[in-house]
Amino acid sequence: MQQDRSSRPCPVALTIAGSDSGGGAGIQADLKTFTTLGVYGMSVITAVTAQNTTAVTGVEVLPVASVTAQIGAVMEDIGCDAAKTGMLATAEIVAAVADGVRRHSIANLVVDPVMISKSGHTLLDADACDNVRNLLLPLALVVTPNIPEAEALTGIRITSPSDIVAAAVAICSTGCRAAIIKGGHAQGDADDHLYIAESGRTITLAGDRIATGNTHGTGCTFSAALAASLACGMSLEHSAYRAKKYVTAAIAHALPLGKGHGPTNHIAAGEQLRDGRRTGPER
Repeated sequence: MQQDRSSRPCPVALTIAGSDSGGGAGIQADLKTFTTLGVYGMSVITAVTAQNTTAVTGVEVLPVASVTAQIGAVMEDIGCDAAKTGMLATAEIVAAVADGVRRHSIANLVVDPVMISKSGHTLLDADACDNVRNLLLPLALVVTPNIPEAEALTGIRITSPSDIVAAAVAICSTGCRAAIIKGGHAQGDADDHLYIAESGRTITLAGDRIATGNTHGTGCTFSAALAASLACGMSLEHSAYRAKKYVTAAIAHALPLGKGHGPTNHIAAGEQLRDGRRTGPER
């Protein structure tokens, strides 16, 4: 039986994702985010990638039994206050993760439907998209696709704000309670859009576009910051604003490491939030 939440000395979050040997994305980015936001992080590894800032040169997908065993090991002992998914690689792993979420009653689930790496490498099999849509999204509190991922999940071509809302509504029709469609691939400001199904509200998470090529791991970092904030007991709306502020700071102080897309700066982002600056709807 897992540890009672009231007896845990700190918030606990779980990431279920792939390993990035370059350290900028995947479980490495997630655990850095959890730590800098004061949350104890645990991980379930779905795949091991050989990658750096320029390319993914190899992917080894773990056996489904290993993924299932990892989920069981951490949930039957420690439990978690929130969880997030990242790279799930195959339809079989998606199904196993969905089963684990149901079996262990994992709440506050953030689904980041990782499909393509920053360097353009496919990280989710084509036949796995249906399992994400049909098995995993119904279990999520919130889903955090970028625009290409939202298009792939819904079949809606996104070219306008009304398209973003339509895609968010379609995503939430699967059963998830909210969707945040990220604006990094759009033109102009890098605004994200939070749609809450219960109220039908759409909230803009405003963000200035930062001129940098060092954006490796931004999606992982955002969804991890969202999960960490939920683990701390914050509301979904407050968690979304906080995650947006965190990833914006991480990009603003990004690290020019390597020859390609360098990583974001989790340490600087954590320090900025600890300064006590507001996290709210202001730009």
